[in-house]
Amino acid sequence: MTQTTGRLIRRMFWRQRRDTALCATFWSLHQVCEALVPVAIGLVIDQAVGTGSTSAMAWSVLGIFALFTALTMGWRSGFWFLSRAVTEESHQLRMRVVRRVVGGQGIRTGRQSGELLSIATSDTQSAAELLELGTRGVSALVGLTVSTVVLLRIDWSLGLGLVVGVPILVLGLNALGPVVGRRTSAQQQAVGRAAATASDLLRGLRPLRGFGGVDEAVRRYRTASRTSLRAGVGTVKAGATFIGASTFTTSLLITVVAALAGWYALEGRITIGQLITIVGLATFLTDPVLNLADCVFRLATARASAARVAEVLAAPERVPSGTRTARPGPLTLDTVHAPGLDGVDLTVAPGELLGIVTAETGTADSVTELLAGSRAPERGEVRLADTPMRDLDLGSLRRTVLVEPHGVDLFGTTLREVLQTGDDRDDEALRAAMASASVGDLLADHTGFDRELVDHGLNLSGGQRQRLALSRALLADRPVTVFRDPTTAIDAVTEHAIADGIRAHRSGDGRATVLVSTSAPLLDRCDRVVFLRAGQVAAVGRHRDLLADSSYAEVVLR
Repeated sequence: MTQTTGRLIRRMFWRQRRDTALCATFWSLHQVCEALVPVAIGLVIDQAVGTGSTSAMAWSVLGIFALFTALTMGWRSGFWFLSRAVTEESHQLRMRVVRRVVGGQGIRTGRQSGELLSIATSDTQSAAELLELGTRGVSALVGLTVSTVVLLRIDWSLGLGLVVGVPILVLGLNALGPVVGRRTSAQQQAVGRAAATASDLLRGLRPLRGFGGVDEAVRRYRTASRTSLRAGVGTVKAGATFIGASTFTTSLLITVVAALAGWYALEGRITIGQLITIVGLATFLTDPVLNLADCVFRLATARASAARVAEVLAAPERVPSGTRTARPGPLTLDTVHAPGLDGVDLTVAPGELLGIVTAETGTADSVTELLAGSRAPERGEVRLADTPMRDLDLGSLRRTVLVEPHGVDLFGTTLREVLQTGDDRDDEALRAAMASASVGDLLADHTGFDRELVDHGLNLSGGQRQRLALSRALLADRPVTVFRDPTTAIDAVTEHAIADGIRAHRSGDGRATVLVSTSAPLLDRCDRVVFLRAGQVAAVGRHRDLLADSSYAEVVLR
């Protein structure tokens, strides 16, 4: 994982090499100018004030003005380039994580959805801030180098003290970095778990209320939240200790340098102008030294975030993507072995409405995932239009085969937004799809398609949400559409209407429809029903004919 994190960081800097290089250059200019300000003031005192030369004073004023102008513009220009680099890189990382998580291939990870959301948002931003830490570190080192050279030219012992003292100080602070990193990593994981618990609680709030499980869910969230709070407090304590130690040691080093400079001035080893230069440099040194200390502190946090991002990006894919373009045609399972399936042969012909019945949830999951291309069979082959699915580009496969899962996710704040499928559908098409899914009653009020929905349609009933998802799938109008238990939250009368609506909406143009369900009304409208039992095809035929099989009847009539 360390190698993966390092590779991620190197690629970040390489992608943003232009802006980070320009930022480092301008910020180094800023640090050099800041270091030269006390030098310039010291020269003014020795060369202008001490001599009383008017022309020297005029040139000194112009020189200091130019110095401050360069100083200000250097910082502003560097900040502009850095802001662009961090914004672009955080966006790129965020998009890579999102594509990785929601892409067709899927990833194998033990992290919950709340943790993945935290990684895609806060961790990508924190990781991108490594660009800032790198440029700040470079500019701080440049400022320290200039200050050390100036002090060496004034008095070698003062310069030597800095050459020795600053590295010892930075190395000492660096030793505290792993402590902060561990605390920060623990906090990020605790926050992710709390977010995942909250997400699960909100998603299951309605059924939790139904069986009285709200109190237990709240107790679990309270436990996760308190764990996150303790981790956050621990991180703050570690950060406060780090900042206190860096401030104290830096102040101590600067005090020693200033005291020695005052002693040397009293002994006549340096001039008054040089004394002012040294005191000014000692004050300036707090900036680059504390910059380095802050970089060490934030480096631990940013690296922990980068490690989490790298973990997601390096997670193994569930299903690899091929290169061939998917085309409509027969969808075939050829002697497929997978969890819950033992050598299943199955073909969905173009234009067919096929029902698949099984009493085992695991078997239904495997069938759905195999047809979606999100699972590879252990043995056997899944083909679309005689092309192995493993050879198909998943992007084109998604445009050909749509699988509407049982778990409903609605995106958008209005009915119109929820029904968007990426195609420009007019209102008549929207109404037709909603009518086929028997959810046209949602258009009864004056708001129509502008009816407002709260997060994920939580102000709708479970049946309404299920029917809206069904409408959206019908609007997508893919050559092959697979529905997984689309009517479990719907009453029997409405279920019959939906069965007729699906058949009418999907008929013609060679569109194939698969219903993985145990709903008798849906299966009764199918051209053919495949009954799976003990992982094998137990029977194939029309629904009413299969009812003579007691095993089949027990599954669909219970």
